Amino acid sequence: MTSPRDFELNRRELVVGATAAGALTTLPKGAQAEQASMDQPVLAKVGLTVNGQRRELELDTRTSLLDAAREHLHLTGSKKGCDHGQCGACTMIVDGRRINACLTLAVMHQDSEIVTIEGLGQPGNLHPMQAAFIEHDGYQCGYCTPGQICSGVAVLAEIKAGIPSHVTADLNGPMQVTEAEIRERMSGNICRCGAYSNIVEAMTEVAGRPA
Repeated sequence: MTSPRDFELNRRELVVGATAAGALTTLPKGAQAEQASMDQPVLAKVGLTVNGQRRELELDTRTSLLDAAREHLHLTGSKKGCDHGQCGACTMIVDGRRINACLTLAVMHQDSEIVTIEGLGQPGNLHPMQAAFIEHDGYQCGYCTPGQICSGVAVLAEIKAGIPSHVTADLNGPMQVTEAEIRERMSGNICRCGAYSNIVEAMTEVAGRPA
């Protein structure tokens, strides 16, 4: 049986709800307009050189570099995997360095030189890393492959430039392309199919060492 106290609680909740609703309808017009304006995107013009071609875009300032490439330039080779910078599927080479394109805003790269998987090679004229991945079966489902290849190209450039990693044994001597170096530097690129040994073989071949 319902007690008088139950009715009392219900009345209180009703009064609180009605008061809150009334407060919303009495907001000043300026505050309502401010709220509406906050919902509108802020656009900015961004100039990028992508795969050797100058591209001018007008983007929401919140647009990631990955979404700018995929949604606005229709370069869908770079994949959106985790969208948290944890899998490496979105890896691009920006101003000579590999980055997770899902973690950076396009507006931060005004006048940058950007290379995606589409800019490395074309059918019939593959980049050596692309050809090596095919020869050594460095992919299975292929979803992570664009990021793996872009990262692989950048990794070999890092080693050639003498940039050490956590597993570099001699910081004063010439940098060596070893399996340990490759695995350490590629650890941010996740292959869900587990083709890691084949990826190492492909990169080793490109580096000029017998696999």
